[in-house]
Amino acid sequence: PLSRRLACGDVEGRLEALFRRVRAIQGKSGHFDMLLCVGNFFGATSEAEWAEYRTGAKKAPIPTYVLGANDQETISYFPDVSGCELAENITYLGRRGLYSGTSGLQIAYLSGTESQDEPAPDYSFSAKDVSELKTSLLSNPNFKGVDILLTSPWPRDVGTFANSAGEIDTKKCGSKLVSDLAASLKPRYHFAALEKAYYERLPYRNHTVLQETPQHVSRFIALADVGNTSKKKYLYAFSITPMSLMDPAELVKQPQDVTENPYQKSRKEAQKTKARLCAEEEPACQFFFDLNKHQGKKRPSDGKETGNSQPKQAKKPPQPTGPCWFCLASPDVEKHLVVSIGTHCYLALAKGGLLPDHVLILPIGHYQSVVDLSSEVMEEVTKYKSALKEFFRSKGKRYVLFERNYRSQHLQLQVIPVPLDHCTPEDIKESFIAQAQEQQIELVEIPEHSDITQVVQPGTPYFYVELDTGEKLFHRIRGRFPLHFGRSELS
Repeated sequence: PLSRRLACGDVEGRLEALFRRVRAIQGKSGHFDMLLCVGNFFGATSEAEWAEYRTGAKKAPIPTYVLGANDQETISYFPDVSGCELAENITYLGRRGLYSGTSGLQIAYLSGTESQDEPAPDYSFSAKDVSELKTSLLSNPNFKGVDILLTSPWPRDVGTFANSAGEIDTKKCGSKLVSDLAASLKPRYHFAALEKAYYERLPYRNHTVLQETPQHVSRFIALADVGNTSKKKYLYAFSITPMSLMDPAELVKQPQDVTENPYQKSRKEAQKTKARLCAEEEPACQFFFDLNKHQGKKRPSDGKETGNSQPKQAKKPPQPTGPCWFCLASPDVEKHLVVSIGTHCYLALAKGGLLPDHVLILPIGHYQSVVDLSSEVMEEVTKYKSALKEFFRSKGKRYVLFERNYRSQHLQLQVIPVPLDHCTPEDIKESFIAQAQEQQIELVEIPEHSDITQVVQPGTPYFYVELDTGEKLFHRIRGRFPLHFGRSELS
């Protein structure tokens, strides 16, 4: 059954304004089953309005479910920290847990803001709270995700690979623990507040393209505060069928604008945790992380969780085994060809370029392929790409970029400008695909917003093409490969 829900940002005690709006929406659009409130439900001036609801003089027009306090001042509004009815039709869910409605919809929730202290104050959650909530759900071997996740803080880094969050810097805002929770619980909808901003992120995927079975996508929506003067959206209406009742093929349909997962590190940790819990739960997979994969991995003998939440130190690039023509520190580099030097990468003219302005983007340190790059180097590669796109467009050209990670020692991203009126992106793609078919090379398109690091492991030979529109073609090299492939298509 399709259920209709409303989600709301910080109410800050403005109950009259909220419920007046809800009544108006229900009058216009019909009945909604429940209202889910994230962020600060109470504020500094709540007492007078709240008294009328608490005593029953007024009643919420819709079953309303709220998260707990985010500060010491409002904690007194929640008589039982583990969850309770606060007034008729207004329920406090509790500090953390899973709420399953009669419809079968699964709603995971986490109250409060992130705290480093153990135990956390009553208005906060700690790493232990998040870990226990994850464990309680992931220990079910059939767990595929939750329908809805409610948290007050945003997840840190939610804007990675996505549309802009406006003035909010998602690298600094929000909680890493919430990102970790979202990566593990794979909610179809994740609501948060506290930043007084509305942000609907492009949906992101919960699987690795070409490596894992497709899974449902997640949508993150941050809501503003009730009655804000900037008219930012604070109420969000949506219809949802519980995951458990959906046709699996329908559930995993990927929308056109789906992006890569913003919490990739957390997701990998989550998979390890899930596999470990599954190993403990199910004797059948006692010694293997995943029986569906051909190569099992042995569990750590001490049984302790190996998932370390500390970010990995950026790895130094390995040293070349012999002289390298492309390491900038090497005497073999032809420095007269160098055009620009950044912090981690440099730009050089191609020796024997296919066309004038044929340039290479190269890492300063010794990396073999894009897949081996650290995030800092990758970030600078992306900056160079967008600068080149802008430069070539100003000259009436578009670029085609390719990389051959086969019989090459140092990563070289070949960037070749092509006149805009000469051919469309479709022409370029068709030319590559036709040439590939002729030579019996399988060239597949990588979905938009995906990343080559999701498709191939470090050390695997491959050939990769990228247009300045973001479209990408990929071939995993399994045997011999013509070294001039790519050059001949564009010359």
